Order: sequence, then structure tokens, then C-alpha cells
Amino acid sequence: MKIIDASNKRALNAVFARDGQADRAFERQVSRIVERVRDGGDRALAGFAKKFDGLTTAMEVSREEMTADAARVPVDVRKAIVAATRNIARVAARQIPKHIDITVLPGVSVEQRVEPLARVGCYVPGGRFPLPSSLLMTAVPARVAGVREVIAVCPRPEPAVMAAALEAGVTRLFRIGGAHAIAALAYGTESIPRVDKIVGPGNRWVAQAKARVSADCAIDFFAGPTEIVVVAAEGNVNWWAADLIAQAEHDPEARSIFITWNRRYAERVVQRVMKVAAGRDIVQQSLKAHGYAIVAGSPEEAMALANRLAPEHLVVDRESLIKGSIVAGAIFVGPYTAQASGDYATGSNHVLPTSGAARFRGGLSAADYVRVMAVQRVTREGLTALAPTIVPLARAEGLRAHAESIEVRLS
Repeated sequence: MKIIDASNKRALNAVFARDGQADRAFERQVSRIVERVRDGGDRALAGFAKKFDGLTTAMEVSREEMTADAARVPVDVRKAIVAATRNIARVAARQIPKHIDITVLPGVSVEQRVEPLARVGCYVPGGRFPLPSSLLMTAVPARVAGVREVIAVCPRPEPAVMAAALEAGVTRLFRIGGAHAIAALAYGTESIPRVDKIVGPGNRWVAQAKARVSADCAIDFFAGPTEIVVVAAEGNVNWWAADLIAQAEHDPEARSIFITWNRRYAERVVQRVMKVAAGRDIVQQSLKAHGYAIVAGSPEEAMALANRLAPEHLVVDRESLIKGSIVAGAIFVGPYTAQASGDYATGSNHVLPTSGAARFRGGLSAADYVRVMAVQRVTREGLTALAPTIVPLARAEGLRAHAESIEVRLS
């Protein structure tokens, strides 16, 4: 983990530089997989599942198998799944856009109608760690929003994932992952129904496949490596070090960045991070490649740097740091608001924008699972009142037929 001064622009630019180089060969590989599943259905999907996921059993997990495997999960984990589900649902219920009726003018009304998507696909990673929390974060808001069919895919669903699927109300669960799973959800096969939207985190194959199918199937967002920015100048250095290490253990590409305006404090945090990271291969790889401590000149400069990074997770040691405009996927305020609390239990969603995407959107929410439509009603009185606005604008744009469609009703 490297310490750099904010005044060192060259070093600072290295922090802000994200890997934007297109890997055309990799993109072609993903496209071929997607196209083969789109065109070949179950036969192509089964071949990829055997090759990449090691699938040797049925592709779909039966309800009986889910129930049996969930029963093997330790009681404390099952209770944690129930509690996390409750908290996620409580927050999600307040995120759904509201039905609205507005009278704009006498005889002119606009209704905002909110309807759930019919079917969504939830991707659950199955790599180094089983991630029941990711299933909860994607499936629970869908259920709260009123989605009728929630299809989950996971290459290796562990018993804890099975328990989470049951608790979240997943309709069907399939043992597939990677780009082929995304293609199956986007286009449908004989076994897997086509979904309206695909959500959930995954590796670079999953991310690229989501980008590839996004013209045909809605996705939540393109996800890059996970990241955390901690802004602090006081408090227990062990705590901030623990947050940075927790993020680094996800992946060798994970980004862990500490920003302060106290050089001595930065040195203490880095010293603690490196001591705790010793012997943890993934953490050390991540910190060596993407771990930084930045020394700013002031709290204001520290937050300006954080906003420029637009991180997935932003942890700050005090409330005053977020008084201004903030750019982040999720914000954690104060020494006890550990980032991991949001990963599992606060009810806020941990599926968050990465790679600077927090500049234009926040994390996954129940609002991502609904359609918002405008229903307009106009009487003759209302159209008469609107005509002096519509007709001149239509003619100014050269759209004579638009103007005539109003005039013919009032002539």
C-alpha cells in the first residue's frame, strides 16, 4: 500500500486512472458464448455449464433439494438470513416510486402509474466464497416491488445460498454462471425463461456479458472491481485498517484507498494494514496493485478527491465531511458504521456502482424493478387550453401534422 501526496499530480493520476483499455479478444470470446447460447438454447448452455461450471447434475435445483440443503445450514446463519431479509425488505418498501395523480389544468390530468416487472434474473457469484447476501440483496427488493417471477442463477449454490433463496422467495434456481448464464437469462432457452432485467454482481465474464446483452435485456449496471475509499484523520487506526483489508480480500483487483490530511496518521494506518495483511495472499495482491493512502492538504481537499474517485463505498470518520455534495454509491458515517454492516445487515443494498459510475446513479433498489408510466387524460376544455402551447411549438419545429392533429379536434 503506497503513500502519496495529493500535490504529486503524476502519482495521483495513477490512482484515478482506471483500466479503460478495451480487450477486444476477450470481448469476442464473450460475444461468441452469448451468441451460441442465444442461438443454441439448452444444448449450448449445457455444454458451457459442463465446461466452465463443472456441472454434472441437473441444471435446475429442485424445491426439495433447496429445502434439504437449507436445513443443513447452522441455526445462527439461518437466523442471520431471516434478519437480513427483514431489514432489506423494510428499506426496499420505501424505495418504490409512488402512484401519483396530478391535475395540471382544468380538463388536463396526468397519472403516474407504477407496475412491477414480470420476471427478473438475479446473478449470484459462486467463486471463492458462497454469497447468500448477494442473493438477498437482489431477490428481496424484487419481491417487495411485486415481481412475480424471480429467477436466480449461481454456478455453485452452497446450502447457505439455498436457504437465502427460500427466504427471499426465489421462484427458480439454476446451477449455472458466467457469460452463458447471462445469455440464458437475456434470451431464454428451453429450460430458462427470458427475463425483463438482469441484476447482480459477477466477475469480468459476467460484467462483459451483461454489457453485451444490454441492448436486448435491461441490466442494473456494468460492474467493475469492488472499491472502498476511507476519509479519516482520527479514531482507532485498527478500525480503518480493518475496513480496507475487508475490501481487499474480495479480489486481487479490488481497490482500497485511504485519504487523510494527517501524514503521520496515514503512516500509522498503512503500517497497521500491512501488518494485518501479512500472509493473506489475495489481500496482499490487491493492496500492492491498488492500495493507496493519499495525504491531502485539508478536509475539503480530501473530500474533493473522494468525489473525484466516485467510489462504490465511501467511509468517513465524521458527519461534517458529508455536509456538501457527495459522489458515492453508498456512504458510511462514523467509526461504528463499518462498511461490512451495509454488506449484510443495515438493509441498504450492497449491489453498488463501481468504476466511477456513482457519478450518475446509486445502488440497486426496489425502484429498479418497476416501470413508471405516464397516463394522460385531456378533455375538450383541456385541449382548448393547451392548444396555444402545442400549436406554435409544433409549427416552430416544422411538424405541421402535429399541429393539425390538435386543430382538427377543435375546429
